[in-house]
Amino acid sequence: MGGSGGGGIFSGRSSPGDLRRQVRDSENRATNEEFATQVAQLIDAELGTINQRDKEAIGRHIEEIKRAFGHEIEGSLSLLFGGSIAKRTYVNGLSDVDSIVILNKSELVDMSPIEVKKYFARQLQRRFPNTPVEIGNLAVTIKFRDIEIQLLPGVKAGQGVRISAPDGSKWSSVIRPDKFATKLTDLNRSMNGKLVPTIKLTKKILSKLPEDQQLSGYHVESLAIKAFESYGGSKTTKEMLRHFFANASEHIKLPLRDSSGQSIHVDDYLGGAGNLKRRIIGDSIGRISRSMQNADGAQSTDQWADILNIEL
Repeated sequence: MGGSGGGGIFSGRSSPGDLRRQVRDSENRATNEEFATQVAQLIDAELGTINQRDKEAIGRHIEEIKRAFGHEIEGSLSLLFGGSIAKRTYVNGLSDVDSIVILNKSELVDMSPIEVKKYFARQLQRRFPNTPVEIGNLAVTIKFRDIEIQLLPGVKAGQGVRISAPDGSKWSSVIRPDKFATKLTDLNRSMNGKLVPTIKLTKKILSKLPEDQQLSGYHVESLAIKAFESYGGSKTTKEMLRHFFANASEHIKLPLRDSSGQSIHVDDYLGGAGNLKRRIIGDSIGRISRSMQNADGAQSTDQWADILNIEL
């Protein structure tokens, strides 16, 4: 009647061999959990470093720019979600632009992207005479004392906007970057807020690739949408990083349709399907994916630190 229960993992009915196996499994689970915790702490610390950029300063200076231009900037639509700050995926030195600034000036429509960019830079320099302004391949950078801000000038076109093509030679088709940002925001919400941190770390990891294998920040974000739109795995940053790199190594080999309408494909700059450049980048991303698998197999935080480009 009153005998002791036998439902635990170390039940008296277990053989010595079963007991040893149960002890070993229990120890392995504890080791795995400790490793997962250590990597999570490593990731959180790195995200803390990435997130240090002063968003309040950015917002303040952008408002100064809007006021300085007055009616030349399209009111409430002046700063859309094309920039990485707006999508909260900025990584210092790795993203494309902070904001798209829509210039509402009719004569600009007949200018080339290079001419509009020069016009925008001149206007910035005139309004901020003591602040350096630089013209880049795609954006204009204004270097305030406390922070640098990258601005991509665009011109109003119906319900959307036209921006420069990557090489600056012509205008893009009419784009709706707000739609892209909404899609990314909704997907991030469905991933319990883990997609944005995953993108930030992905950009940092990919920054180690050779210059001729670098991907645009917008392309990385588009690859993330492709990788996670039907994702059903664990919603942790570490596992989502593994999923991204495992999938991106194949997705990179085929042109990826641009969901914002910026171009037929977001990665036209890589050329056609399956070409040599795509294969080389795919192989590089595949090696990063295998490094993550190996780091987990060895339960090595040092290997994960190396993948994340962190010095311990």
